[in-house]
Amino acid sequence: MKHFSPDNFESSLIGLLVGRTNALKDRMLDKYLLPYDVTFAQFKVLIIIAQFSTDTPVELCRHLSLDSGSMTRMLDRLEQKGLVVRKRSATDRRQVRLALTEQGQALSDLLPQIGADAMNDTFAALDSEEVESLKRILTKVLVAADDHITLTRLSFNPKAKS
Repeated sequence: MKHFSPDNFESSLIGLLVGRTNALKDRMLDKYLLPYDVTFAQFKVLIIIAQFSTDTPVELCRHLSLDSGSMTRMLDRLEQKGLVVRKRSATDRRQVRLALTEQGQALSDLLPQIGADAMNDTFAALDSEEVESLKRILTKVLVAADDHITLTRLSFNPKAKS
């Protein structure tokens, strides 16, 4: 179904509103993560490792839609902070496995609460029904677009579909 035309594209604002809401969410998460010396981008890596048992840089790149160079720099920073370690595979030296350090695991245990607090602030203007409607609409758009990350998350969390 076509909703946009050159005549209404500029005034529809949907792209702007979705983009600005995403930027607001990222800024809010950065604010909540500041005491932990972790950025929103690093938060995403840590939570994917913790929640999905993702243990290779290639899998992380797939989950986060990042190129390998960006992921290498991100992992370098997380390693310097003592949150992640990289280990060479004993059977294939070309392969690197990732693991959270004790400090990284302790922080990862806090991330769901930090994320929930930031999301509550981000969407404080909405009531519960509006939040569910927004989630349903965004999920419908992303599933229809065959978005790999959304489909992966839904397969891990069937409740997210409703």
